[in-house]
Amino acid sequence: MRPRLAVTLGDPRGIGPELVQAALADGALRAIADLVPVGPRGTVVDVQEATGRWRPGDAAAAAGRAAGDAVVRATELAMAGAVHGLVTAPLDKAALLAGGYADPGHTELLARLTGRATAMCLASDRLRVVLATTHRSLREVPDALTPDVIAAVAALTRAGLVEWFGIAAPRIALCALNPHAGDGGRFGDEDDRVLAPAARAAGLAGPFPADTVFVRAMRGEFDAVIAPYHDVGMTAIKVASFGRGVNCTFGLPFPRTSPDHGTALDIAGQGKADPSSFFAAVRVAAEAAVARAAHVRGSGAPR
Repeated sequence: MRPRLAVTLGDPRGIGPELVQAALADGALRAIADLVPVGPRGTVVDVQEATGRWRPGDAAAAAGRAAGDAVVRATELAMAGAVHGLVTAPLDKAALLAGGYADPGHTELLARLTGRATAMCLASDRLRVVLATTHRSLREVPDALTPDVIAAVAALTRAGLVEWFGIAAPRIALCALNPHAGDGGRFGDEDDRVLAPAARAAGLAGPFPADTVFVRAMRGEFDAVIAPYHDVGMTAIKVASFGRGVNCTFGLPFPRTSPDHGTALDIAGQGKADPSSFFAAVRVAAEAAVARAAHVRGSGAPR
């Protein structure tokens, strides 16, 4: 199977169009997948024009609307079976909101468009991190970490590791919420009261303190770590593998990946953008599309 991947341009004021242009020109990527650039009106996209026409100072609302519309069009293609997966260039969350999309980011937008529960996974050759909660303020996190949430994210993580990465029996750890996993309740009781029983019920190891669990995973003890909130997980993966990490959305009926960085408005159009993470996102999406198709055929499950 040769995968066909929709590639969205992201916020057109940023480096997304440059990254897409570089991917389309890369022979190694063309050898593993057919890339279909998608803009706000569909697949008829002049990437060169998009690269040169927009500037960082252009209206955020127009750019956010264009970026969101491109994701909608690409999702429609994937749901119709016209492409096997999505690779999305970075968008600006404030611009997305100004453009009429209330979704906090790609993950939530794709969940709404497909009607699927999703989980955000950051993956590299050294570490895989899945977020139990995504774009929430820190003060909201303890209340959001319910046993049902942990169970749902654990199920999505396990399925994603099987379907995307071919790991037959995933070993998954849960990162603690509080320092030293609460230290017997001295620094908060959520780890003992909520996370520990939820981990046992979901078949997870832990919860383990954040200052050791990611190191243990990088040494091969776990295939993935579920992080309780955005920044503890994102910091771990970016320190370990910045520029090589890939954002994966588990739970969708197709693979979706993106690079591990933002729009970089400050360097857009200057030829300084490093496409390494975007190229990695294309490779992971292509490999996941092939792996998922094989898994579906083997399991007899519907596509």
